[in-house]
Amino acid sequence: MRAILVTIGSLFLSLPVWSEDTARHGMSMFGELKYPAGFRHFDYVNPDAPKGGLVRLEAQGTYDTLNGFTIKGSAAAGLGLIYDTLLESARDEAFAEYGLLVESVAVAADLSSVTFNLRPQARWHDGKPVTADDVAFSLDLLKSTGAPFYRFYYANVDKAEVLSPHKVRFIFKGQTNRELPLIVGQLPVLPKHYWQDKDFATTTLEPPLGSGPYRIGKIDPGRSITYERVADYWGRDLSVNKGRYNFDNLRFEYYRDPTVALEAFKANAFDFRQENTAKVWATQYEFPAIKNNQVIKKTLANGNPTGMQSFAFNIRRDKFQNRQVRQALALTFDFEWANKNLFFGQYTRTQSFFANSELASRDLPSAAELLLLEPLRGQIPEEVFTKSFSAPKTDGSGNSRQQLRQAKQLLEGAGWSVRDGRLTNDKTGQAMEVEVLLVNQGFQRVVAPMQRAMERLGVKVNVRLVDTSQYINRLRDFDFDIIVGGWGQSLSPGNEQRDFWGAAAADRPGSRNYIGIKDPAIDKLVDHIIFAESRAGLVAASRALDRVLLWNHFVIPNWHINKYRIAYWNRFGQPPAPPKYGLGFPDTWWLDAAKDQALQNATKGRK
Repeated sequence: MRAILVTIGSLFLSLPVWSEDTARHGMSMFGELKYPAGFRHFDYVNPDAPKGGLVRLEAQGTYDTLNGFTIKGSAAAGLGLIYDTLLESARDEAFAEYGLLVESVAVAADLSSVTFNLRPQARWHDGKPVTADDVAFSLDLLKSTGAPFYRFYYANVDKAEVLSPHKVRFIFKGQTNRELPLIVGQLPVLPKHYWQDKDFATTTLEPPLGSGPYRIGKIDPGRSITYERVADYWGRDLSVNKGRYNFDNLRFEYYRDPTVALEAFKANAFDFRQENTAKVWATQYEFPAIKNNQVIKKTLANGNPTGMQSFAFNIRRDKFQNRQVRQALALTFDFEWANKNLFFGQYTRTQSFFANSELASRDLPSAAELLLLEPLRGQIPEEVFTKSFSAPKTDGSGNSRQQLRQAKQLLEGAGWSVRDGRLTNDKTGQAMEVEVLLVNQGFQRVVAPMQRAMERLGVKVNVRLVDTSQYINRLRDFDFDIIVGGWGQSLSPGNEQRDFWGAAAADRPGSRNYIGIKDPAIDKLVDHIIFAESRAGLVAASRALDRVLLWNHFVIPNWHINKYRIAYWNRFGQPPAPPKYGLGFPDTWWLDAAKDQALQNATKGRK
C-alpha cells in the first residue's frame, strides 16, 4: 500500500456535515478540502512533466515474494506501484483524500457507513473493468488471509455491500469513528478474477495483476526488480495523477550492505540515495562527482512528525516488567556524547512519541488532557500529573557517573543488587543478561558505549547482529530483549495506535506492539484518539497518550532530524514547489533530457 502522507491544514473543530445525498470528489477528517471539484492537479506537481527514461533506485536486504499483503516471505520493494486504491492522499493538507478508483464518495451523517461510486473507466492491466465485486472481495481477502495487520486495521469495518457493478458501501460497527471512511479509502483493490483461484497466503514470484500506473517487468529475485510504466494506464489523466509517474521504468537494485550500496551510488550504479546515517553524511559525501556538480547533495525540510525511534524493551520478559528497571537502563545511553562524537551534532534527542508535531506533549497536562487522565489516576505513573517528561541529559564528556549512580539506586529499589560483579535479582537469584538484537551494522557503534555502561552496572550484554530474514522472523515472534524499534506517526493518528500499543496486538505475531504493552489505561487513551470528535480533542488525546507512554519508560528514546538528507545524480527535473510533507520522489520528478545527456557525456567511460 502506498504510504499515507498526511499533513495539518486549516483546523476546524467540528466535522463537516456528510450525508448520502451529498457525494463529493474527496473527503477529509477535519475541515474542508483544499482542492475543489474539477481541480486539474495537485499544487506540488508539474502537470507538463515529460514522460520517459529509467530511474534506478536502491533497496536493502533481499526479496522472495511479489505478494506484499501477507506475512510470508520478504516482499519486493515498490509493489504498491502496481495497485490503485479507492482514494489518493494529498501531501499538502491534513488527512485529505481524493477520488482515484472512485469518482465520488458519500459518508453517512451518523458515520455508520461510507459509499463509493467507482469510475466506469477503471481497468485492470488485462483490460477487464474494476468493479464493486473486486472492492468487496479485497476487503474480505485481506481480513481473512492477509497479514494480521489488515484484520486489525479494518476491525471496525463490518462488511462491504455491493449495490451495483460500480457502487459499494462499507458498513461500520462499534463506536463512531471519524477516521474509518478515510481508512477504507486507503484500501488497495485486488482483482477477484485473478486471485479467487490462487493461494493468497503463500509466497509467489509470479507477477500479480494490478490496475496502477506501473506493472512488474523484469525480476531477478533477491537482486533487482523493474517496474514498467503502463502506457495506456486508465487513470493517467486524472487530477490526482496529473504530472506524476513520469519515468518509463523504475528499477530497484538490492544491496545487503549499506557501505557497498554507497560505493555503488558513487559509481553511478543507481540514481538517488536518502542518507540516514549522520557520520556517513558528514564524511562520505565528498567525492569528485559532488564537487563537479554531477551529484547534487542537499537537505530538504521535513514537516512530517518524526515519531519515535528508540531502543525498545520487550516487557514480555520478566526482567523488564518493572518500570524502575527500564528507567535505570535508560540512564546508560549517553545521547549528548553520541551526538557529538558519532553524529556530528546533526540530531535532536527525541522527547515524544509524536515528535516534530503539535501532538507532542509539553509542559504539564492541559485542562483538556486532564479530563482524560484524571479517571486513570492510580493506573498510570504519577509523574504524568506532576512533571514534564525530559530524557536524561549528560554533559557529553562520556563520563556518566552521576547517571550510573542514579541507575544503581533505581535498580536497588526494584530489587536488584550486584553479587560477584553481576546484577542479580534479590528474590530469584537470577543474573541480569540482555541481548540487543540488531539488523543494521551501523548501530553497533551506537550500542557499544551503552553496552559498557550497562556492564558497569553488572548487566551482561550481548549485541547480536543478524541478517534481514532472521531479524524479521524474530521480530514477528517477539523473540528479542531489546531492539531498535520505530513507530512513525502522522498528524492524524488513529487505528494504527491499536497496533502500536493495544493489548489485543501484544500477542499477535507480526504486530507493531513490539513492547508487549497490555494496559487497560493505554487502551482507553488509544480509544480517545480514534474516536476524537474534533481536532482539539485529537491533539489532547495524543498528548495524554504520549505522556503515559513516556513515563512508563517503555523505550530509551533515540534521536531525530527534521530534514531529508538526499543525494542524486544530476539528471532530473523537479517541480518548483515540492510537497510540504514528503519528498515527492520519484513520483513527481522526471528525467531532464538535457541534464541526462550532459551527465552521460561527462561520465562516459567511468562505468
